Amino acid sequence: MTSLTGRALRLTVYIGEDDTWHHKPLYSEIVHRAHAAGLAGASVFRGIEGFGASSRIHTSRLLSLSEDLPVAVVVVDTEERVRAFLPELDELVREGLVTLDECEVVRYVGRAAVQGPAAPHGGGSP
Repeated sequence: MTSLTGRALRLTVYIGEDDTWHHKPLYSEIVHRAHAAGLAGASVFRGIEGFGASSRIHTSRLLSLSEDLPVAVVVVDTEERVRAFLPELDELVREGLVTLDECEVVRYVGRAAVQGPAAPHGGGSP
């Protein structure tokens, strides 16, 4: 497991849920490539409503049901590792928004480190 504390960079990729890469969800491809690149972690968040450069509003409300909801893929790691990953996104992201933000990692502990023999049951993160 990668050790990560202190200054870091947060990469956020805003895309549509229906965006694909070789018939596979684009968000999944980004996560798998981030994992293969050895980045500290990646999470995908599905939005309930939003719009982007096309100015078309996508929403999960029943009366105006959209299948192409907004999705954000968030990766946090050192600046060096995140910037080294950016060329992967140049290949993958045809439409969307990619942002970088400085952040501070306060705690980064994997499940295996928390659930040792002395750890109480359910002591890991959700």
